[in-house]
Amino acid sequence: MRIVIAEDSAVVRAGLAEILADSGHEVAAAVGNADDLLAAVAEHRPDAAVVDVRMPPGYTDEGVRAAIAIRRDHPKTGVLVFSQYIETHYAADLLGAASAGSAAGVGYLLKDRVSDVDEFVDALSRVAAGGTVLDPEVVTQLLAASRRTDKLRSFTAREREVLTLMAEGRSNSAIAANLVVSERAVEKHVANIFSKLTLAPSDADNRRVLAVLRYLES
Repeated sequence: MRIVIAEDSAVVRAGLAEILADSGHEVAAAVGNADDLLAAVAEHRPDAAVVDVRMPPGYTDEGVRAAIAIRRDHPKTGVLVFSQYIETHYAADLLGAASAGSAAGVGYLLKDRVSDVDEFVDALSRVAAGGTVLDPEVVTQLLAASRRTDKLRSFTAREREVLTLMAEGRSNSAIAANLVVSERAVEKHVANIFSKLTLAPSDADNRRVLAVLRYLES
């Protein structure tokens, strides 16, 4: 897997590069700002980019805006956005922009996840393969906000659990293992979720991502 890293902290940037190299991946470039990130992605066409949310010059949302631009201009490059804090509106911006074009290949994790190397590399691999990964803590806050809406009343407690795990990027088999139920039961819950959110079958859209977005936007 070829990867580009964008992180303003030189120490963190070097640490990420070392982790990925030790895991057998190629770090094509490691840069410190959004402009250099966009140039590196255009030059190297990586499988994935790891992007900090806040970078020079303004240290606000430069990373998210660059991530959205990458998904628009280089849809085959997965983007894993990192943040030191839970910033749910940035996660919503990223996922919303992705669903408008390609509703896959995006992720949003807290930087603490880097401490678990296997979890970090697995998340990046899933994003590069076209999956979607949201940090469990971000999902918890997003769903907590959604629980104030009427839409929640149509979901059972088990369906909310399944939807939460879907948002984290888990497969049906992984959800079944986590909830200690059969994969067939998970498939039924997922089908009910799609039905309640009026998401018709489609070969073009990643309905798992759209289901999470539809629910959160409700």
